Amino acid sequence: MTAAAPAAPTTAGNGRSTYSTVAIVFHWLIAALIAANIGLAWYFGTLKGPAVIAPLGVHKSIGITVLLLSLARIAWRFVSRPPPLPATMKGWEIWAARTSHFVFYVLMLGLPLSGWAMVSASPLIKVHPTVLFGMVPWPAVPYPGLGPDALHGVRKLMGATHELLAYTAYATIVIHVAAAIKHQLIDHDDVMARMIPLIRGKGAA
Repeated sequence: MTAAAPAAPTTAGNGRSTYSTVAIVFHWLIAALIAANIGLAWYFGTLKGPAVIAPLGVHKSIGITVLLLSLARIAWRFVSRPPPLPATMKGWEIWAARTSHFVFYVLMLGLPLSGWAMVSASPLIKVHPTVLFGMVPWPAVPYPGLGPDALHGVRKLMGATHELLAYTAYATIVIHVAAAIKHQLIDHDDVMARMIPLIRGKGAA
């Protein structure tokens, strides 16, 4: 008995079965920047003293860039509707896909915002202000009326939040990649092709 060919994905109201070029560029650019920032975080975590300053500065610059790109990506999502998921997907798979996308948006905003808030509460911010890629000054989050003890508390809270979100990102990325591989190699549908049109399967129209 031969396996049935996978059903073709339905198309969105704009006739697309894949994401728009702009959405695809946003996706892969943000993904690459997040991967770079994870590597930087692991790297400067092994350093001490002044050696941390340079890689931390790049880490902050990439984080703010991810924040700005994520805001632009969210705005674009309101302009360009995403393509629908394949009709062959089960209800729980659709729920999982939508939940993971929501979590990713929370992480793409929450990680840079918590990091920005954390470094802004540090007394070192006056000595080592945030300058994006050494060229564009970036303001610190204002904390009017807060003394050193209160700022220390803010820094600890934001640091813990940043760390929790980072571990959540690791888990979410692993699940996301595993799910994409499953759809491509086991289900043989066009889930991955929505973001990588060149790998559209036999079920594609």
